[in-house]
Formats: sequence, structure tokens, C-alpha cells
Amino acid sequence: MLRAMSEPSSAPLPAHPELPAHPDMTIESDQRVWDGRFPLDVVRFRHRRFDGSTSGLRTWELWRRGRAAALLPYDPTADAMVLIEQFRLPALAAGLDPVLVEIPAGLADRPESAEATARRETREETGLVVDRVESIGEILLVPGGSDELCSLFMGRVRVPATDAAGIAGTAGLAVENEDIRVRVWPAAEAIEAAIAGRFPNVITMVALLWFAARRDWLRREWART
Repeated sequence: MLRAMSEPSSAPLPAHPELPAHPDMTIESDQRVWDGRFPLDVVRFRHRRFDGSTSGLRTWELWRRGRAAALLPYDPTADAMVLIEQFRLPALAAGLDPVLVEIPAGLADRPESAEATARRETREETGLVVDRVESIGEILLVPGGSDELCSLFMGRVRVPATDAAGIAGTAGLAVENEDIRVRVWPAAEAIEAAIAGRFPNVITMVALLWFAARRDWLRREWART
């Protein structure tokens, strides 16, 4: 049977909300097969096909990662941004260099808004304080297997001092064994790298390409206050 859809709310969403009802889908079964930090559900369902008929029984594994947020830190005065680098085991499993260039990001594992999550993660992963935020949009990161929905932002910061290679130091939470290298990139160089496909990380690519399209407007807007 279809589950009742919950009433809309302005409160922060729970990390792993119930699967909502939909008029074009019937859930046959929903079994939690792993209940760790990121639960794994096996859902068997039927849905209305585009020709109006009902599909056969489908079985999907659904990885319940929940809500996330990410932010591209940008200094409009220096026309530079801050990107981070860290070791990613899944990148190694995919045959890539495991040290990825990314933007600060993290899961909303506490009752906070998406913007609050983005600001907190930026502070934890770069040491920088964001004083102004512009929303980019929301991105479903792995639509074929996970419910992780990432709210993406631009954030205004002051870039820190760096060495000759642009490295501003390291950051991250010791309690989580994070080892993050912080690097300042000239905006034009970061855009060029994104267009060239050098960042195999979807939220980094989307944020930089959005920034490339809105760069002049953003610099004017953020220069006013």
C-alpha cells in the first residue's frame, strides 16, 4: 500500500525521512537491510509507465544518505576562491587519483538549515568564515542509488595568506581524522580547470560552471556591501 505523504514543513528535514507516497507508484515492500550511519533499504515497487500501463515489479537498493550542503568560497576583491584537497577511497575504487579537489561540503547530521550546514562545513574544512551567501540550487548526487540531496551555495570570504604554491595550510576535524589541504585558486584558473574537466566531482564542477556564468554579476553584487 502507498504510505501517507507527510505535511510540508519549514523545519529542517530529518537525515533519513520516510519514503513519501506518490500517486504513480505502489510500494510492495520496503526492507532495511543495513542500519548503520547510512542505512541501506531494499524497495520493491511498481510504477505507472509513460504509456499509462503499470510496470513490472522493480527492486532497487536505496542508500539513505539524506540532506547535504556544499559551498564555493569566493573572495570578489582578490577574484580568487578556496578549494580543498582530501583523500577519497571511492575515487581510488573508481580508478582515479584518490586525492580530489573539492569544495567544502558535508551532511546535515543535526537539526540545522542547509545554509547553516554549508557555513559550518566551510569553517571546519577551511577555517574561513562566510559573511554572505548566494544559493545555486539543489543537486541529487546519485539519482540511480541514493537519496543524497545537496544544497549548493556560493559564499563570500577573504582568502587567507598562502605559500608560493597557493597552499594556505591544512584543516579538518581531528575527531573525524580529517586531513584537508586548503589551496587558493585564481578564479580564471579554477574556471579553466572546470571547463577542461579536471575536477571529477559533480558539486565542484557545477559550482564552478555556475560561477563562470555569473562571475561578473556576483562581483558587482558582492562589492556593494
